[in-house]
Amino acid sequence: MERLNKVAQITLFFWIIKILATTLGETLGDLLSMTLNLGYTISLIAISIIFLISLFAQLKAKRFNPFLYWLVIIGTTTLGTEISDFMDRTLGLGYAIGSLILFSALAITLLIWYLKENKLIIYPIQSVRVETFYWIAILFSNSLGTAFGDFLSDDIGLNYLYGAVATGGIIALVVLVHYLTKVNQIVLFWVAFIFTRPFGATFGDLLTKPISKGGLGLGTIPATFITVVLLGLLVFFTRRNHLKNITG
Repeated sequence: MERLNKVAQITLFFWIIKILATTLGETLGDLLSMTLNLGYTISLIAISIIFLISLFAQLKAKRFNPFLYWLVIIGTTTLGTEISDFMDRTLGLGYAIGSLILFSALAITLLIWYLKENKLIIYPIQSVRVETFYWIAILFSNSLGTAFGDFLSDDIGLNYLYGAVATGGIIALVVLVHYLTKVNQIVLFWVAFIFTRPFGATFGDLLTKPISKGGLGLGTIPATFITVVLLGLLVFFTRRNHLKNITG
């Protein structure tokens, strides 16, 4: 049965790679929309096409493939960046309203998922219908995390360091609740998933933004390259361990 699973197991490496994926989503989204000057609408369309192609391949896969799985995760983080920016800057809704809309979309997705399946699971996942709900929820979670992170920095005025501290504090609280209480683990997973998005995105902003704005001034291209290398190494490591578990 394990061989038929389609998604990553929730481990420490999962969260480290997820944070790096969100950092890459932030830098890659900014690279497309701002550095390459494609604009938010064109970037949203381009990323949507790439995301749908990778998602189709993931849904068609017979078993868990780490590279394919994390490619879709990166697609959701990058698309989440474009959706959040599109809602704020193109539609003029603002990050607060955008966050509310995305939270509602996530809640509705989880509710429909529960009503259809009578339960919510995050691992293992074997059916296409459950996996489809899983990816829709992840897309809305990453979009919500992006909008909330931008709300902290743009609307409230927190700099990148304070934004990381705020979201990191929420993640630390989730970890404590996980180990010290009996709060539903599925709820904690989605809370952590949402807040690792702005946590990772703040590092993307820290790398790319100019020194005058509190960043390191690396720019989107070097920051994207660095993140891709780190992410690729970790995914390769987890893939090797996964293959050992299958064959061992």
